[in-house]
Amino acid sequence: MSGGEKGKREGERQTWRRRSTAFEGDYFGDYGPEDFDDFDDYQQGDDGDEEADEEDLDNGDGDDNDDANDDYQDAQNYEDEQAWEPPPSSPPRQSPSPLPSDPLAHADDSQGAQADADRVQQERARRHLQQHQTFCVNFPGTTAGMPLSDARVPTEYESFKTTTTGANSNPYAPFTSKVDWEFARWAKMRGPGSTAVTELLSIEELLGLSFKNSAQLNAIIDDTLISGRPRFTRREIIVAGEVFEVFYRDIIACVQALFGDPEFAGILVFTPERHYADADHTARVYFDMHTGQWWWAQQRAMERRKPGATLIPIIISSDKTQLTLFGSKAAYPVYMTIGNLPKDVRRKPSRRGQILLAYLPTSNLSHITSPPARRRALTNLYHAYMSRIMKPLRKAGVDGIPVTSGDGIRRRGHPIFAMHVGDYPEQVLVVGCKTGECPKCPILAEDIGKTTDCDRPLRDFKKVLAALQTVNTGPRAFSCACREAGIKRIQDPYWAHLPFVNIYQAITPDILHQLCQGVVKHLFAWLIAAYGAEEIDARCRRFPPNHNIRLFLKGISKLQRVTGKEHADMCRFVLGLVIGVPLPDGCSSSQLVRAVHALLDFLYLAQYPAHTDDTLELLEHALQRFHANKSVFVDLGIRANFKIPKLHSLDHYIQCIILFGTTDNYDTQYTERLHIDFAKDAYRATNRKDEFPQMTLWLERREKILRHGSYIQWRLRNPTTRGSTQQALAPRRIPPADNPLAASDSEILSRIRLTRFASVKAVRFTTASQRYGATYLQDALARFVIRYRVYIRRHWTMPVWHKIRFALEDAQDLGVMEDAHDVAHARPERRDSQGRYVPGRFDTVLVREATPNGDRLTGPKRYRIGQIRMLFKLRKTTTDELFPAIVPPSHLAYIEWFTALTDPEPIHGLYRVTRCRGAAGERLADVVEVSSIVRSCHLLPCFGVSAPREWTSSNVLDSCDNFLLNTFSDQHMYMSIV
Repeated sequence: MSGGEKGKREGERQTWRRRSTAFEGDYFGDYGPEDFDDFDDYQQGDDGDEEADEEDLDNGDGDDNDDANDDYQDAQNYEDEQAWEPPPSSPPRQSPSPLPSDPLAHADDSQGAQADADRVQQERARRHLQQHQTFCVNFPGTTAGMPLSDARVPTEYESFKTTTTGANSNPYAPFTSKVDWEFARWAKMRGPGSTAVTELLSIEELLGLSFKNSAQLNAIIDDTLISGRPRFTRREIIVAGEVFEVFYRDIIACVQALFGDPEFAGILVFTPERHYADADHTARVYFDMHTGQWWWAQQRAMERRKPGATLIPIIISSDKTQLTLFGSKAAYPVYMTIGNLPKDVRRKPSRRGQILLAYLPTSNLSHITSPPARRRALTNLYHAYMSRIMKPLRKAGVDGIPVTSGDGIRRRGHPIFAMHVGDYPEQVLVVGCKTGECPKCPILAEDIGKTTDCDRPLRDFKKVLAALQTVNTGPRAFSCACREAGIKRIQDPYWAHLPFVNIYQAITPDILHQLCQGVVKHLFAWLIAAYGAEEIDARCRRFPPNHNIRLFLKGISKLQRVTGKEHADMCRFVLGLVIGVPLPDGCSSSQLVRAVHALLDFLYLAQYPAHTDDTLELLEHALQRFHANKSVFVDLGIRANFKIPKLHSLDHYIQCIILFGTTDNYDTQYTERLHIDFAKDAYRATNRKDEFPQMTLWLERREKILRHGSYIQWRLRNPTTRGSTQQALAPRRIPPADNPLAASDSEILSRIRLTRFASVKAVRFTTASQRYGATYLQDALARFVIRYRVYIRRHWTMPVWHKIRFALEDAQDLGVMEDAHDVAHARPERRDSQGRYVPGRFDTVLVREATPNGDRLTGPKRYRIGQIRMLFKLRKTTTDELFPAIVPPSHLAYIEWFTALTDPEPIHGLYRVTRCRGAAGERLADVVEVSSIVRSCHLLPCFGVSAPREWTSSNVLDSCDNFLLNTFSDQHMYMSIV
């Protein structure tokens, strides 16, 4: 940093004064619904009517200083902004005009026409997804999924209550008291070692519990508690003279445990359904697994064979994981769940909708010296394990098994293997194809990545089965048959004898590894190679902050071991890295931007929580647009070809969504999270010697504690009642066709929350102008109240808030999207607890607009972008004077406007906006009610050919006038605007 810059920065710091005034208010960070408990709805907030002098804003008197971590991060970001970076290495290059040979020179018209067609289809898809309901067609007939009888059997909780242990008035039994139980849960869930627990229990006068050491506690858990899950079995398999241990559970018992869990009573799905977005049943809707075509087809076939069946789709996930940061300790867990559970239960570890089915051996068979023989042995060993584990499904899938749901109703269940979830190496291992080939379709390896076709046929499963049956005809004949069928020489694949299974259909898409850690990872490497790390990193440092944007203030070019989450974070602003930057050698930058935009569209569309036929067509168009423009990377010399299996795998997304529902039914990012609970934490609880028996025992005890906790909650909710048959037959989670799936307004409404107490109790107009940039607050407020009063008194003060939170509603209005939270800041510059300078932050937001006659607009044009400069509320004495005869407005916001949204740019699809200014160049602003603010939004600065080095992340919103609305800032924004 130069001496002048240091002096300037020090001068800024000297303008601040420090005070030891503590804030009162909220905590900002990662939060859930429980963190809103100390918040009031904006209509019911405390008006802060007590008189107070204007507080010194250096440290404030509200919620912000209470969150030291927030201030620390902002101060650190400011220091990173000021860090040295190399100046531009050369003068900015001028963007060349398209060369005559450039296909984009003649393709703009067709590309624009396609963009117009996509926008029409997007609007139709938006209308379909915001109908407040779907029109449901139930599976025909009356036998599918029906109970075996009207009789109801006791549930697991009721059975335990009748035992000697549970048959008393103490809901915590076998623990003598609530303290007994709370200590036991803490000891087994929070991870202290058995020695530490024993030493703590030895302090008798401190706790006075019924158990005196860890061994006695373990005995209570092992002998009296139930887990609802089967115990692990240990078996040995000998391969090439080496003994391998496999720990697994009875898969039928696991199915019955999940199906019969009382926590899932009332939410299980027993029959397939078809959902439509219109009453004419022309636009199909897919979300949960039971809305896909696979379940419907299997149910229809089963009803012809054996009416009255309840299908139980089995979903298997497997993936090897490291247990230690250093060394080679690894685990190979296999997880299982059932498709009858809603997807939001299956993908949350806290709901316990997944079961650890097995630990497979992790040996690499190093004693086999021949690499081909070792690879063949590893493949056969894997399938030998899995065959033993999955064998009970062969008979149960055909004949059925008795299953009792959590409400005590018995049915005849048919567990059928439906999906195997895994990354690409796992998929290759499961189907037995070669690395570099597609595990689903028979495309040649040299043709992968050349074109796209979302209707590619799957591999010939019957031909593969026929080849596997030649195993006893001799090695040569077996090898030739397998080579002809396109499969490795697997002795006995675990799926070969399972009923109603097509393994190529069962392999599912994987957002985490195929997109975030696959194609997106390649894309960023290509962009850095095309534009150079210098300009890419310079732009990364200059994006404005936003709640949904992770700032990479040190750039992205030197990141190592980038996670899938980090790649997803980088996708939120990647278009801002490439728009406006010229390419060398006269190549068209528009073609590259189109390729990036198309890939982002595919990524975000693929993660929709609900799809219609229209959105699936948009997904296909996005992939076609990427393939139509990907040649620019070849022209630049970055790629010679696109033989990337993960790129080719995108062709199969639409087929899988139609079969099994949306991708959040089977994405590996949800099972990757299970490694922490079922592998890594379990390993840390061992003594690192012969760890797997200890890990399985630790998991069994943990499951018993979790189940007993649920049982106690049930006892406390139902101290005497047993539950009625009517309750047992409670409707499923998905309502019938004539009931809405979501009862929200057609607009994307938000629940707005502000802290009970203001961040600053009293701010004058002069301070609002100087510190918040609310230059014309007095005039704007006068315009707001002009129909009631014609003057504003200059001596008025008002309480001011620095933060507003939004609980965003379902962007699709179908009730299948998880709750999303958003935050917008409007706070002046200040000091953190360490005395470091923290720049001011005034976020941009979407404000709902209406026509002059009061009608609400539709589509993206129903929003207007503004920058919040101040969040405040008029005191009660003021509102009594201004609004004597009507209900006064609640919280207000001073907003500086940007131009209205028109049409998106044809190349990158973003909306261009500019600051609204008056004739003298002043910023145009208004005071609006906070209730009209929908959510925050992120703006991408228009950098031009090179990012101005005087711009920083904290000043770019004031330094730049032209922006692009970032529709990729988060999934909710994309679904709201695109």
